[in-house]
Amino acid sequence: MSPEPPGPQSKRRDYLLGLIFNPDLKGPGFFCPRHKQKQMGSRILKRSGDVPTRSLWTKIKDVALTDVTAIAHTGTIQGSLEGLEEILLEADFGVPTTLRLVGEIEGQARRGLIKTQEDFHRALEKAIEDSLRGGSSDPRIIRAASPPTVVLVVGVNGAGKTTFIGKLSDLLNANKMSVLIGAADTFRAGAIDQLRSWAERTGADFVGGTAGSDPASVAFDAMDAGISRGKDVVIVDTAGRLHTSGSLMDEMKKIDRVIGKRLEGAPHETLLVLDGTIGQNAVMQAKTFAEAIPITGLVVTKVDGTAKGGIVLAVHEALNVPVKFLGVGEKATDLIAFDPAEFAREVLEG
Repeated sequence: MSPEPPGPQSKRRDYLLGLIFNPDLKGPGFFCPRHKQKQMGSRILKRSGDVPTRSLWTKIKDVALTDVTAIAHTGTIQGSLEGLEEILLEADFGVPTTLRLVGEIEGQARRGLIKTQEDFHRALEKAIEDSLRGGSSDPRIIRAASPPTVVLVVGVNGAGKTTFIGKLSDLLNANKMSVLIGAADTFRAGAIDQLRSWAERTGADFVGGTAGSDPASVAFDAMDAGISRGKDVVIVDTAGRLHTSGSLMDEMKKIDRVIGKRLEGAPHETLLVLDGTIGQNAVMQAKTFAEAIPITGLVVTKVDGTAKGGIVLAVHEALNVPVKFLGVGEKATDLIAFDPAEFAREVLEG
């Protein structure tokens, strides 16, 4: 099912612009987009029409906290911790993240800070939020000191990369920023056509080659056009490549180098798009991409209905890279700026 194109009258109502300032730049930072009506809460891990499922917290209460009073009176928490560990692993938090979260809860329990289910809930929610705020975690999109800001988008086939680019273009356009989309995925003719369609829908300029042409040349042409036309943002797509394909990864490296040669400091953002439904495979994909080129931010898609949520935390911790956006649906406006506190609440209560 194709994502719903934005309505011509809806954009200005749907989005709010919040300019931010990056202390490393003399000029303003890029922006932290906010949706006027659709906030993150209650939008991840479920959507209207989904069959009701038990939330992560409900599972924890049923399995790990059947005898929470014992924690309060005796300090015995081992059984609860084993149950918590099992549930977090099932929710795609991964082994390293799960062990660290469980260790944090155990430490608080032994210090007498966890005596009720509410204490346990607050402690776990805060541990998840703190993890998402740890290390490199700033979700803001960096703005170049002078335009254009260049965003390189990478990811494997089927992750939702093309749709994300369309949503991002729509968001930028709604925030009165001029955009040019460069379709450097020349391995698949359909990708060029899809991005051309998104550019038309979202009011963006478009540069694309023919199927089979040199992707790096297309990226260079897109940079040239973005600079000469005075665009605020240039978004460059790359082939949806398997992380195990050496030749395609080499091509991605070449595109990254060509962009940097055309404009010093570019790309300013390299966003890795990951499918939130594939579990720990997303961690392996992310590590492979990060070994090839510097990844500055993560976009986790399909975080509605089927994803378990823990993978967002697992990938952030594995790469020490901030999560920038969540894709939560098929509409052009279903793109959410990441907020660690809201995510921590929602991943538990879903």
